Amino acid sequence: MEKKSFDTKADLTQKLIPPILYLILAVLLVNLLLYQYFSYVYPSYGQAGVEHNSCQHGYFRLGTVKNCSPWLSCEALKREVRKLKRIGEGAVKRVFLSEWKENKVALSQLTVPELQEDFIHGLQMLKSLQSRHVVKLIGYCEEEFTVLTEYHPFGSLKNLNEVLNLPKYKSFNTWHIRFLLAIDYVSILHYLHNSPLGTLVMCDSSDLDKVLSQYLLTSSFHVIVNDLDALPLVDKNAGKLIKCGHRELQGDFVAPEQLWPRGNEMAFEDSLMPPYDETTDIWKIPDVSNFILGDVDGSDLVRFHLFDIHGACKRIPAERPSAQTVLDTYKKVLASLVRETDMPRTRDML
Repeated sequence: MEKKSFDTKADLTQKLIPPILYLILAVLLVNLLLYQYFSYVYPSYGQAGVEHNSCQHGYFRLGTVKNCSPWLSCEALKREVRKLKRIGEGAVKRVFLSEWKENKVALSQLTVPELQEDFIHGLQMLKSLQSRHVVKLIGYCEEEFTVLTEYHPFGSLKNLNEVLNLPKYKSFNTWHIRFLLAIDYVSILHYLHNSPLGTLVMCDSSDLDKVLSQYLLTSSFHVIVNDLDALPLVDKNAGKLIKCGHRELQGDFVAPEQLWPRGNEMAFEDSLMPPYDETTDIWKIPDVSNFILGDVDGSDLVRFHLFDIHGACKRIPAERPSAQTVLDTYKKVLASLVRETDMPRTRDML
C-alpha cells in the first residue's frame, strides 16, 4: 500500500515538473522579449546618463565618424559651411539647411538685433546642456550671432503625424513607438528640471504648437529639445521663482498660475503678476502626451493607464508630481503593457 502511494506521488511529481519548467521558460522568454524590445526600439532605455556622442565637452562628432572634433570656430564656419536654403524662421532665429564636409547641418542666425540677448542666452544653454536630450552643437560664432547644429530632416515634433503617415514609416505608427516618444519628452523635462545649471523651465510654451516647435523628431524616432532661448532658472532655496516673459498669458493650455489672477477687475501689470516655478511644465504634460500618442490602435489603452498620473499633473502646483515621478510612472506603464502584449504570444508558443 505504501509502495503504491509512493509510486502515485512520484508519478504526480513527474507530471507536474514539465508544466513548471514550461512556466519558468515562459517567464524567461517574456523577459528576453522585453529586453530585446527595449534594446531595439529604445536603445537609451535605462541609460539616462549616456551622452549622445561620447565626446568630451566642447567636441562633437557626426554620423559614423569615429573621431571627435572641436566645436567649429567663427573662421571655420565662414570657410567650411555652405548655405543651401532657408528651412525655418522664428522670432529669434532664421534657420538654413547647410552643408559641412558633405554633412547636412542646420545654420541658425539672429533675425533682429533687438533679440541679441535671447540669442546669446540660447547659445549659452546649448553649450552647457549638451547631452542626449539636446540637439548636437557643431559650432558657433558669438560675434556674428551664428550657431551650427546637427540637422534632423523630420523637423519639429509638430510634424509627427505627417511623418508617421508616410508609407515608408507607417510600421512605426504604433502605440508603443508613440509612447516611447512621450517618454522622451518627459525625460527632457526631467533633465531640464535637474540640469547641471539647476532647475530650468521651458517658457516658450504658451500653446501646444509652440511647445511642439521647441523639439525635434530624429530619424531614429527620438525626441530632442532644440530651442533653449527661453529657459529661466528657478532657485527655491534662494526664493527665486520665474515668470515667462513680461506679457499677459491667456488660454487653457498654460497653467492656471500663469494667468493674470485679477481677471477683468484690473488691467494686466507685470510688476503685480505673481511668479511661479517648474510645475508649469508638469501641467502641460498630459496635453503634449495626448498629441504624441495620437489616434492609433492601443493609444486609448495607454491613456487609460495614464489617467491617474495625468490627473495629478492638473492639480494645484504644490500637489503636482515631479517630472521624475511622471517619468517613472510612464516607464512602469510601458513595461506592463508590453508584458501584457507579449504574454499571449508566449502562451501560443508553448
